[in-house]
Amino acid sequence: MDFFGDPAVWLPWTFASLMGLSILIYVVLDGFDLGVGLLMPLAEDDEKDRLVASIGPFWDANETWLVLAIGLLLVAFPPAHGLILTALYLPVFIMLVGLILRGVSFEMRAKAPIAQKPLWNGAFFAGSLMASLSQGFMLGMYVMGLTWTLPHVGFALLTAVFLTVGYSFIGAVWLIWKTDGALQLHSVRWAKGGMWGLILGIGSISLATPFVSTRIFDKWFSFPEILYLSPLPILSGVLVVFLWIQLRRMPFENDRYSWTPFAAATALFTLAYTGMAYSFYPYVVPDKLTIYESASAPESLFIILLGTLFVLPAIIGYTVLSYYIFRGKAMELRYD
Repeated sequence: MDFFGDPAVWLPWTFASLMGLSILIYVVLDGFDLGVGLLMPLAEDDEKDRLVASIGPFWDANETWLVLAIGLLLVAFPPAHGLILTALYLPVFIMLVGLILRGVSFEMRAKAPIAQKPLWNGAFFAGSLMASLSQGFMLGMYVMGLTWTLPHVGFALLTAVFLTVGYSFIGAVWLIWKTDGALQLHSVRWAKGGMWGLILGIGSISLATPFVSTRIFDKWFSFPEILYLSPLPILSGVLVVFLWIQLRRMPFENDRYSWTPFAAATALFTLAYTGMAYSFYPYVVPDKLTIYESASAPESLFIILLGTLFVLPAIIGYTVLSYYIFRGKAMELRYD
């Protein structure tokens, strides 16, 4: 197979990589702001505004990566888009309702009368919970091959819970970085509890994945393939130990290294995602459609790629700019 000389090979791979990168960035960035929403009921009343302020400048831009990933799936792999969305119609619908509820409550809680604020805080939590659970359910169903059987649905419900706890964990370590004082101490406690859910979630998906497909089992445990994959669990174990040590040492003097738990959590999510990508490649629909079988015509992909070369730098640019401008500790979020 001539990789670089054949557009029917390198173009689908390029779009699959761009789609995969978009999903990873979305999971990390929108993962922490969904996680902050999930932590709302645990915060004191006077802390809730700071929770929202910590994600206020970022949450809208974070969701752009989900739009980009779904858009790439639609235009680059239309048959796969049809299969995936058909199989996951209900959880996708619930996710969209949750994201809409989050957006509405985010704005309304800042403008509604004080008496109505608890209602919108609850709606913000409910929207975050709906989006997190539905994304975890979709992940579980994808790992199980998108077939609706009772064991597969049971596993998907398990991953829904674990991903939700994982989001709350990355939300907590984000708050450690962006807040101080009593709220930062509370966030350390939340992170210590959520860390175990994240470990169980990654572990359960890792254990289930090779037994879903003999192809994946051979890809994991055959020699020398096992050597290619071995750094991932080793590095993941190192990161888990590092996270636990850092959380036990919090808070640091002068708030030094408060960013390190979030950086380690991001790396842990990245390693888990890399393992999934390695396992399922070259399939975009597990064991049904490869990226090459479901890709649009090379001529169409080339035109779309030209557009992507303009759109992607713009998205990256304003994402980086927003995080640079609003660096430092979260301040009061005001609309006046």
